[in-house]
Amino acid sequence: MTDLLAYSQAGSSAEEPAGPVDCGKALEKVLLNLQVAIEQSGASITWSDLPTVPAHEVRMVQLFQNLIGNAIKYRRAEDPRVHISAARNDRNEWTFSVRDNGLGIDPQYFERIFVLFQRLHGRDEFEGTGIGLAVCKRIVERLRGKIWVESQLEKGSTFYFTLPDTEEK
Repeated sequence: MTDLLAYSQAGSSAEEPAGPVDCGKALEKVLLNLQVAIEQSGASITWSDLPTVPAHEVRMVQLFQNLIGNAIKYRRAEDPRVHISAARNDRNEWTFSVRDNGLGIDPQYFERIFVLFQRLHGRDEFEGTGIGLAVCKRIVERLRGKIWVESQLEKGSTFYFTLPDTEEK
């Protein structure tokens, strides 16, 4: 039930206008929130300098937490490794990447994973509702960005998303 609430709030127009969010500080909050999962899994989370973007801090925390949490959950036998980075592109946007060494995703499912309640694994394999990536998509699109994945089975995945560099005038 809380996942559905998170999904509906991620697209809410009732939120205050986006303000400057230091993505590095948002990531620090995520690492505190996921501290137990990181320690239990032996995960290594690294990152490059992250920008300040026009967004909502709660939503940026939610976005990073869903992507990093999935990287920890859908891991292979080795300890999870996750790297977060961002680079400015030629369209006045930031392109973020969250790269992992996890299970990977078959290309035929690249679009399906962003649809509400679409799971690639049975509930007996992995807990979850199939809402997390749909929430990510909704957050990114609400901020006028795009989200996609590149992946290879047994080699890991990289989730990319774009966000505007500055507010539109």
